[in-house]
Amino acid sequence: VSLLNGEAHVYAPARDGEGKRIWIEGVGPGPHPESDVDAYIQKQIAFDPDLWVIEIEDQKGRTFIDERIEKNM
Repeated sequence: VSLLNGEAHVYAPARDGEGKRIWIEGVGPGPHPESDVDAYIQKQIAFDPDLWVIEIEDQKGRTFIDERIEKNM
């Protein structure tokens, strides 16, 4: 999620202890410089070249994700 000011959040799918789908902040609680988020995404693409990346541009940082977002990393 680009905040359109040079900062962004990146979310990755995960499972909680009960097996329910959640999302975690990939770089840790943010926002972070977009260059850090881009580097994280490039590292993940190197691990999984079939990775899908969806960029949302929203100054308020809204994710539009329905599942829980775990911010404790």
